[in-house]
Amino acid sequence: FFFICVYLHIGRGLYYGSFLFKETWNIGVLLFFLVMATAFVGYVLPWGQMSFWGATVITNLLSAAPYIGTDLVQWIWGGFSVDNATLTRFFTFHFILPFIIAA
Repeated sequence: FFFICVYLHIGRGLYYGSFLFKETWNIGVLLFFLVMATAFVGYVLPWGQMSFWGATVITNLLSAAPYIGTDLVQWIWGGFSVDNATLTRFFTFHFILPFIIAA
């Protein structure tokens, strides 16, 4: 239900031309990405097969970033593969990100 409201809000913003207010629009896009990140790390927390492979695939996408990609992935994983350290970090992100969004 929450994401339906988010998508309706984005659609309303596009319809009424809210993107013309650059600073407000950019803050909204940043908040949208933070909400999606919170949802993703929450998806990983049950630690089933789908969660494990979802975490593996999505975090491996970060390795495509030039220069820092591999180091960034190893930092998020807490090692060289998705493991218990990754789950602990994702739980921490899932707890902290809503407070960052609300600030």
